[in-house]
Amino acid sequence: MSILFVLAAPICTTPAECAGQGVDTFLGTPERIWASAAALVALGAVVIGWLALRSGRRIGNGERKGAIVALVGGLTGAVNGAVNLAVADGGLGTGNGVFGGAMALVLGLVGVVLGGLALARSRRTVLSG
Repeated sequence: MSILFVLAAPICTTPAECAGQGVDTFLGTPERIWASAAALVALGAVVIGWLALRSGRRIGNGERKGAIVALVGGLTGAVNGAVNLAVADGGLGTGNGVFGGAMALVLGLVGVVLGGLALARSRRTVLSG
């Protein structure tokens, strides 16, 4: 099966609808996919922020690039998680991505904090060195 076929196929919202379309696996609702993508972006921001905070030599020129990436990624994940939670119609288990949105919000905020700390540390290093 080609990638274009998968991308062009409509996303089914229930397992019964997937069976009717001949799709073998249920990927999830669009809201769940959106929340999962936001959570992955926020998790990436946490990892990059942690690495930027721990050692500036591993990422980019000093800690600055890694800190900025962590700030932007964390903010993106947090905003998408908050918007997903705001538009969700039901609670957990309804297919609205509530858990993924909450995880994206929390991880995004952690990524922003780690990125901010790394950015402040990189500015202090530049000023004193």
